[in-house]
Amino acid sequence: MLSDAFSAAERAVFRRLRTPEKIQSFLDGLAYNKEPGGATCRSPRRVLRDRTAHCMEGALFGAAALRQLGHPPLLLDLEAVRDDDHVLAIFRVRGHWGAVAKSKYSGLRYREPVYRTLRELVMSYLEHYYNLKREKTLRGYSRPVNLTRFDSIGWMTAEEDVWAVPEYLCTIAHTPVFSKGLVPRQRRVDDRLFAAGLVGRVR
Repeated sequence: MLSDAFSAAERAVFRRLRTPEKIQSFLDGLAYNKEPGGATCRSPRRVLRDRTAHCMEGALFGAAALRQLGHPPLLLDLEAVRDDDHVLAIFRVRGHWGAVAKSKYSGLRYREPVYRTLRELVMSYLEHYYNLKREKTLRGYSRPVNLTRFDSIGWMTAEEDVWAVPEYLCTIAHTPVFSKGLVPRQRRVDDRLFAAGLVGRVR
């Protein structure tokens, strides 16, 4: 059911986003927010108006759009070293997890709902999560965070930045994706995967 928190015009946009795939296509069509240092944390309302989003803003929008489809608005934080964290809006279909996301890297976006556990979903990002030195940088993931805990600050429609959400994601425990002893064994990303991940990258 579409939230009354949004205007009629905003609800009309959400009404067209009838599936997670359509939500991802909408995110892909947004300009990437290049403001230095992640200077903003736009609510989904502002993303709709400004037609731009970075990773965090895209995840917030994805969670709001999934909520309109009847899914709980869940975020999951991927923790990295020598790299930015990445945030997913996750959803479940017939007991299997999938995700929508906004990213500068082509391999860090949509995942079909085919993963039986959150760990399976997270590990599908491992090979595609790397920095410009070709280091694989994914190290951990959070538990799912239900954004209804932030309904009191109007996270879907706020005109001010909703920094409370990413700040909270930074405070919660993260589960390592592998033991520290395996880190030196990580092979650097090869030329083809590196080039593929940069297709369409915003500079």
